[in-house]
Amino acid sequence: MSNLANEKPHIIVSDQCERFARGWHCLGLSEQFRDGKPHTFEAFGLKLVVFEGEHNKKLNVINAFCPHLGGNLGEGTIKGDTIACPFHDWRWAGDGKCAAIPYAKRVPPRARTQSFITCEENKQLFVWHDPEGNPPPPDVIIPHLKGAFSDDWSNWSWSTHEVDTNSRELVDNLVDVAHFFYVHGEGMGGGSTYFKNVFEDHFATQYLEMGPQPEQPGYQKDAAYTGDLSKLDGFSRGETTYHGPSYLVSRLLTNIPGNEPIETYEILAHYPVHANKFVLHMGFITRNSPMLPPEHNAARAAAVAEAYRVGTLQDVAIWRTKTRIDNPLLCDSDGPLYQLRRWYQQFFEDIADIKPEMVNRFEAETDTRHAQPVWDQQAAEKLAQYAPPAAAKSQD
Repeated sequence: MSNLANEKPHIIVSDQCERFARGWHCLGLSEQFRDGKPHTFEAFGLKLVVFEGEHNKKLNVINAFCPHLGGNLGEGTIKGDTIACPFHDWRWAGDGKCAAIPYAKRVPPRARTQSFITCEENKQLFVWHDPEGNPPPPDVIIPHLKGAFSDDWSNWSWSTHEVDTNSRELVDNLVDVAHFFYVHGEGMGGGSTYFKNVFEDHFATQYLEMGPQPEQPGYQKDAAYTGDLSKLDGFSRGETTYHGPSYLVSRLLTNIPGNEPIETYEILAHYPVHANKFVLHMGFITRNSPMLPPEHNAARAAAVAEAYRVGTLQDVAIWRTKTRIDNPLLCDSDGPLYQLRRWYQQFFEDIADIKPEMVNRFEAETDTRHAQPVWDQQAAEKLAQYAPPAAAKSQD
């Protein structure tokens, strides 16, 4: 018989192969690449370069090193719809083919380099990565956000961060209900009062609410909210979906008493540099209030973006110091982490090897009724630490 008191935990940290997720990966706002210069970056274990064609205005992504003798195309020049190597002026088109060698009689038929499919959506640039070399399926697209193109919304507030860990740590957050209190909400009563996950095909969704919940919900909780924001059951609601392995879109609704309701879209997008490093993009747009002048709307949007950005950076601080665990020990109030990782694994498999359980619909609501009074008590104790001391009684 084993002695559980003396049994040592066995933490599994598997070797990580250099295989990167199949899907669209956001490189940032498109406008930053439209300055007439090449831009190099590291992704998928490679050094790549982005350049805009002078005539066709298309943003292209190809390998940054010239196959001729290894010149860095990022130090080259954009000439027409090609990028010219600074070493010998070999000129490369966006499809990876060598378009011209000025000093040669002809271009070698096999002169080509690695190129990537790109697209633009929501004023952002995306690159398609597939280890098998297949193009994106027609149904795998980036969701169109009308607010990104509307004067009724703010401009993007955007920031970029490098994180030295595996990108799965970021994805795990989608089911981690308890961390919302301990990382983001302690001292503010920020525990979740409704939390549900739905995984299906290449989508993984989280529905979350904070604040008191009525016995009879006022609307369907696990669907997009279409009602008046002032009639939310709680004071905060999030509808968050991964569209593929690396592009997360959150619709964030707040209705704090005494304040005008706020609707914000948050983008958390990442791409891997290598197995233990990723680049994280954070973007925010907020619907303008018709009751405020433009400068006040801009200030409000900036404040909202900064508040959410600070929250995500709290997560980043955790990821930078924690270790990867492939066999996490879970309790009965944790979310469906193993099922989420099973969904996530589909993007690292060959298409022919994807199992039905990776893509079939899975739903799980995490019960927070036991946790909520615990969080309320801990929040009250935390707030009490900051309460002003009681005034001393005057002496007669």
